[in-house]
Amino acid sequence: MKLDFLLRSLMPKDDKFFKYFGRDVENLRAAAAVFRDLMSNAITKEERAQKIRKIEEFEHHGDEITHQIFSELGTTFITPLDREDIHALASKLDDILDYIHGAAGRIVLYRVETISPEQEKLARMIYDQVQELHTVVTNLHDHTKGENFRESLVRINSIENEADDLFERAIANLFDTCKDPILLIKTKELLVSLETATDQCEDAANVLESILVKNA
Repeated sequence: MKLDFLLRSLMPKDDKFFKYFGRDVENLRAAAAVFRDLMSNAITKEERAQKIRKIEEFEHHGDEITHQIFSELGTTFITPLDREDIHALASKLDDILDYIHGAAGRIVLYRVETISPEQEKLARMIYDQVQELHTVVTNLHDHTKGENFRESLVRINSIENEADDLFERAIANLFDTCKDPILLIKTKELLVSLETATDQCEDAANVLESILVKNA
């Protein structure tokens, strides 16, 4: 057992970080749900604009929570997890929401009117990954659930691998079938944003795996 972990286990600590993370990942899950619904051809133009505005609100709220975590990190003497892990997890959750927000923004900037099946599926994958992150992060204080946590982390990595395959096929099909170079660039950039969001979810899972190992 590492000395720093032993010291933390014996000294009183402030568990407010778990509450911050709970709020953060709940906000992220809500944003991912709205984004999943946004990436559909079944909604109207007005509904799409409304959902994009809602995602912007989630993104601003996420930034506020991240700032709170970083501020508390600088003033708290004993933390329930390693400081670098708290910083890394907060950063990764923020990155995921940034890419969701960025993809939603491209819908507006590129005047996207039709969502491709691949884009719709990637948005659902992002939500599924975030749902698994939510399961782990909201129970991070309970070390007895380590094995259940790892099932969620494996699921996140599996989804990311599936997303990589889907992305590669979508890009290949795009270059084979799209004759409009401007549309090709716009579609490719949106696909890249979506695939990168799945990468960020995997990165967050890797941070959580490190936390579980250190605190086993």
